[in-house]
Amino acid sequence: MNKELLKTLFALSLLILISGNGFSQMKLIKKLLSNEADTTRGSSFLPLPALGYAQETGIEIGAASLYSFYTDRKDTLMRTSRITGMVTFTTKKQSNFALKSDIWTPGNKFHVTSEIRYRNFPFNFYGIGNSTLEMNEDPITQKLFKLNAGLEKKLGKSIYTGMSMAYESYRFEDKVVGGIYSNDPGIRDKDGGKVFFLGITQIFDNRNTNTYTTRGSFLKFNYSYAPDFFGGDHFSGSLLKLDLRNFHALSKKTTLGLNAHFQTISDSNTPFYLLPQLGSDEMMRAYYAGRFRDQNLLALQGELRLRLNPRFGLVGFAAAGNVYSGGNFKLIQLKPSVGGGFRYFYDIERGLSVRMDYAIGEQNPGEKRQSGFYLSLGEAF
Repeated sequence: MNKELLKTLFALSLLILISGNGFSQMKLIKKLLSNEADTTRGSSFLPLPALGYAQETGIEIGAASLYSFYTDRKDTLMRTSRITGMVTFTTKKQSNFALKSDIWTPGNKFHVTSEIRYRNFPFNFYGIGNSTLEMNEDPITQKLFKLNAGLEKKLGKSIYTGMSMAYESYRFEDKVVGGIYSNDPGIRDKDGGKVFFLGITQIFDNRNTNTYTTRGSFLKFNYSYAPDFFGGDHFSGSLLKLDLRNFHALSKKTTLGLNAHFQTISDSNTPFYLLPQLGSDEMMRAYYAGRFRDQNLLALQGELRLRLNPRFGLVGFAAAGNVYSGGNFKLIQLKPSVGGGFRYFYDIERGLSVRMDYAIGEQNPGEKRQSGFYLSLGEAF
């Protein structure tokens, strides 16, 4: 496909997706297809419609958006601040709402994050462990409310230290009684529960940018503890997360990104819904989130990014990971993920993109191959 045809198809898509009068549409499309960056360092806003269909939800409709800005437009080393939102509703009276913020104060002295999420949505449960079977698929309705916040202060050139807190509330309903969800005695707290985490965070970050990174490293360590605030069978224990990223510019247009992620939750009686889950649009693409879950998670990925021009890019990626209990990690049980994707940079100056990825994973005997298509805002890592 040649470049002009690609631009034409993208312009036609924008005409369908963006509301407003014809003159405003053409001005916006011309801006979004131009290869010139906005040097004013003003704020940017991207709204996108959301439309989907599944048998368990019916028609799903809603919108997603990303607002980006600098808290100090004069500082050329200023990190990009972002506020993202999403809201969808289905014809079967389900809903999904999320609002996240990632704010950098002037001089990058403080980093403030927050998230509020409500979800009344079905999901498929397969059991616990790294070898769950597709034949055990069990539809569950989840009502979830999450509220979390974090604050880190810059203590050195690339060092940040801070604290985090999170409140989570879960409720579940088994839609088809008699499956693995109701019959497996190893699944703890099937009705749901509440948890409150208090944590400490340590970060090393010398990336050249926090959006489309081409050089530098990022290491984040977070340890959280859930006190016995709610009593009864509610969870009380520890959660540890490690996130390591490294980026190398192989050429002016090519970047190699490497990412390792580890999670472990300490209590042996952890509710199933707090167990680390393999698969998302950011790590181990191709795997249904929650298909594999257990006490520990280890995953690694590499991504080769090619910036064709200021507006368009391509990526290829590969990953391996698994979940396991205790010290039962086995290298041979690592699950593969490979794929590729397309990038459209709607904000050249900040390196903000619309991401489209397709990935494939393992294929168990008698099952279809794991795969997934992802449409997201921003890079995977």
